[in-house]
Amino acid sequence: MARRSTLWSASPRHAMNAAMSAALQKPITLTEFLAWEERQELRYEFDGFEPVAMTGGTIAHDQITFDLRTALAARLAGKPCRPLGPNVKIIADGRARYPDALVVCRPVSPAATVADDPVVVFEVLSEGSSETDLIDKNREYRATPSIQRYVVLQQTHMAAIVFMRRQDGWLSEIVSGDDARLDLPEIGIAVPLHEVYANSELPEVPQEGTSV
Repeated sequence: MARRSTLWSASPRHAMNAAMSAALQKPITLTEFLAWEERQELRYEFDGFEPVAMTGGTIAHDQITFDLRTALAARLAGKPCRPLGPNVKIIADGRARYPDALVVCRPVSPAATVADDPVVVFEVLSEGSSETDLIDKNREYRATPSIQRYVVLQQTHMAAIVFMRRQDGWLSEIVSGDDARLDLPEIGIAVPLHEVYANSELPEVPQEGTSV
């Protein structure tokens, strides 16, 4: 996902008035957040305590997200599942999140702002989002029954960490290299990893000292 900042670090132009700021010193509910966010110009996630402003990302992040959705759309054309994101939120374990991409397999109203029952969720790691993506969102997505697979894509090299739901728990694997592919059996497709990074000009493997 793109780098995020807390509500308090948002620019003054978008700062909340003093009364709302004071109110947010204590946790708000998901229902209160959703009603509040509908009135905002910017996108916010909800971490279970307070709104978190979504900030801009890098060119690489944007390109990976675009190429991923393009590859998904091409393979899901004519099928019941469809890719969405990154401007559509999901509710996961009482939190509101904006995945970089997701796949749903049920009809979605064009006017909806929340995608119900996502099946596969994707995030692209950013410098400021690794902990949130790998720990917080990982836990939230595991607690969401409809989500069967969570794919975390590296931004600095061609690799992904894939988390898969199984009857007895979750498994994980690392997918890397130009010949690798993202198998997505839950939606009946597979995506060659090189297509996701086709326009990013990134190395296939981590440089020395870089961890996945």
